[in-house]
Amino acid sequence: MSGNPRRVVFGSDHAGYEMKRFLIEVVAGMKIEAEDLGAHGTSSVDYPDYAEAVAKRISNGTADVGVLVCGTGIGMDITANKFPGVRAALLYDDTTARCARMHNDANIAVFGGRTMTPQDAARRMRVFLEEPYEGERHNARLDKIRAIEKKNGK
Repeated sequence: MSGNPRRVVFGSDHAGYEMKRFLIEVVAGMKIEAEDLGAHGTSSVDYPDYAEAVAKRISNGTADVGVLVCGTGIGMDITANKFPGVRAALLYDDTTARCARMHNDANIAVFGGRTMTPQDAARRMRVFLEEPYEGERHNARLDKIRAIEKKNGK
C-alpha cells in the first residue's frame, strides 16, 4: 500500500461486529471508500470465514487495505497471514500502528473488539491508514518475507 488507500475492506466476527461498524463510519469520515464483507450481526459466526474474505481481496489486489476485528484480533491475524502478499498486523497500541506501516508495509490492520476501546482502535486505524511505508532498508526485509512465502508455496 503506498499513499493513502482508496478502498478499505472490512471483516469481523460477531465479537467484532460493533467495533467494525464504528470503524467503517470513521473511514467514511476520512473520505475513503469502505466495503463491509461481514459479519452482519452479533449472532455467532466463525472468524476464519471473514478473515479469508478480506485477505483474498488484499492478496489479489482488488482492495488497497483491510481491517479485521474479532474478540482479541489474534484469530483474524493468524488466518489473514496465510495468504500470499498479506501482512496483517494486530495493532495493540499506537506504536505498533505506526511501525506496522513504516517498517513492515502492513496491508491489514487487526483489532480486538473485546480487548480495546473503539476510540483506541479508531485512532490506531487512522495512523495505519495515513502512515507511509519508509521503504529503503525495509525493502530487503520484505523481499525476504516474499522469498519465504514463495519457498512455502504461498
